[in-house]
Amino acid sequence: MTLPVAKPAHGRPTVPEPLPAQSFAPAVAAIVSLVLIAGMLRTRRFALPLDHPNERSLHTRPVPRTGGLGILAGSLAGLALAGADPAIVLCALGLAVLSFADDRKHVPIALRFAGHGVAAAVAVLAIVGTQWPLLAALLVLATMWMTNLYNFMDGSDGLAGGMAVFGFGAYAFAAAGGGHTALALGAASVAAAAAAFLAFNYPPARIFMGDVGSVPLGFLAAALGMAGWQGGAWPAWFPVLVFSPFIVDATATLAQRAARGERVWQAHRSHYYQRLVQLGWGHARTARAEYALMAACGLGGLAALSAPTAVQAALLAVAALGYAALAAAVDRAWARRREGAA
Repeated sequence: MTLPVAKPAHGRPTVPEPLPAQSFAPAVAAIVSLVLIAGMLRTRRFALPLDHPNERSLHTRPVPRTGGLGILAGSLAGLALAGADPAIVLCALGLAVLSFADDRKHVPIALRFAGHGVAAAVAVLAIVGTQWPLLAALLVLATMWMTNLYNFMDGSDGLAGGMAVFGFGAYAFAAAGGGHTALALGAASVAAAAAAFLAFNYPPARIFMGDVGSVPLGFLAAALGMAGWQGGAWPAWFPVLVFSPFIVDATATLAQRAARGERVWQAHRSHYYQRLVQLGWGHARTARAEYALMAACGLGGLAALSAPTAVQAALLAVAALGYAALAAAVDRAWARRREGAA
């Protein structure tokens, strides 16, 4: 028995049009990431190098730190399939190569920063151009900071992977809502690749992303944020709010350490998320709390995109006050802990 085929008025059967290949970009990203990470964990020799506990670490045993290879392979495949700017894809790939070399054998900090600067400059030139030189220079610095702060925040199970899922997921929803299909599919690809990684990284983590994952993810957060802003998908404040759980923690911690005269480039465990883990929250509870904050920022940003300017300003003011209250609460708890230890 054959099912009848609906026919239009002209008498020819209706055949569904094939979906564009770009539509499968997020699925491709997730599959590539999942398969590669699972393969690395099953074949020990591909799971090296290991992340050994040090003065910055919150883990107590060596853990493979190559999960970022899976994230980047999936993300870049998805971005390329979605039609992302080749300059962004190539810069992310270059940063991944540089960071993987640093994961395996230490790369001098000057060389790393030079690479970050080149990638940031290329991205800004490709997306924004040189019509406003001062703005371009500030965006280069902001992109370099985002590239590095994402790496700073990758120190607790499930944290950096979760930020990628929520942050790039918010990008994808915002871009799709505004009709920016290529940008939406590209951002969704990064989120999908990170979600596949999170299956292995949620506490207790079986694998870390390493610099090869965190550095390019920070770069992509800045680059796609700029691309959406320049393309009219969202206002300039949207990427900042969406990734504010990382931006605020890293920036506030750096400012505090600089004010105390500490060497800000040295490893430490004084980020707010690190304090929560040390205060007894552990990796899982800290991750869940951070996820709630990430979701609130993403949903709030999405809801405010179509709101009047006054509402958007009010949202940003509430977010700033909320962060100040959260930071004060953690600071008080940390101070009591230190007093008790003394």
